[in-house]
Amino acid sequence: MRYEFLRFPGGKPKAVTFSYDDGCRDDIRLAQIANSYGIKCTFNINSGFIAKNPNEWHLTADEIKKYIIDAGNEIAVHGEYHRAPGKQRAIEGIKDVLNCRIGLEGLFGGIIRGMAYPDTGIRDFHNNASYENIRGYLKDLGIVYSRSLGADNNSFALPTDWYNWIPTAHHNNENIMAYIDKFIGKQGSYCAARTPWLFYLWGHSYEFGNAGNWEHLENICKKLSNRDDVWYAANIEIYDYVNAYNSLIHSADGSVVYNPTLCDVWFDIDETEYCVKSGETIKIAIK
Repeated sequence: MRYEFLRFPGGKPKAVTFSYDDGCRDDIRLAQIANSYGIKCTFNINSGFIAKNPNEWHLTADEIKKYIIDAGNEIAVHGEYHRAPGKQRAIEGIKDVLNCRIGLEGLFGGIIRGMAYPDTGIRDFHNNASYENIRGYLKDLGIVYSRSLGADNNSFALPTDWYNWIPTAHHNNENIMAYIDKFIGKQGSYCAARTPWLFYLWGHSYEFGNAGNWEHLENICKKLSNRDDVWYAANIEIYDYVNAYNSLIHSADGSVVYNPTLCDVWFDIDETEYCVKSGETIKIAIK
């Protein structure tokens, strides 16, 4: 039987990503701790709440650039004013997302395509809102993924729906350290164990500040860091790479693989690792 599995850059079977919301002052410390361990984070920012002065609860634009963007992290849409799309009429939800994206791109440049749902997100609905409509207008607004909230998937599975991307666990999940132990443990060679693993942590940095337990974040990062079999990436990098893998073109018998994307892609077939470079076509030995 022939099985093919995605491998992350460098042929790594695992990836780690963090996601933290609201653009508050404690994001600076979180970014510094995570980045010191080589871990990347996506920070979800409300464009309407960016501070004017450095003594406010939210970060200023200069602070976001200096401590988050310039350190190699991603910023993503979190709504202009942190409004749950599930509670708004479509036109209001569209404005909140679009204005946030325009505002962030205007301040920081680049193209922002990621998002995390604010407030109650898509957990419940009012004003004729529905998940199908929200997903539809996010696509039209150029958003390619949106992290959900309020629940953990308690697994290392890649998302099957990028507009309802459920993370592995909140940092206060009672099983968080056990999950990390499992994640960094040895994967088996049988089929189910060779699927790629993603450890996705989420939360709010002020939760560490309020609880006075920054050592909890340090312990999480310390256990996850410096592993040869792990790719450390921001949310958008995970999306882009998985999308590139899913864009590979195979011949009918699977013996030829063409990579039409702009990045090199790794995969595993029957425990043999392959890399197909951008624009390259390779031959696969069929067993």
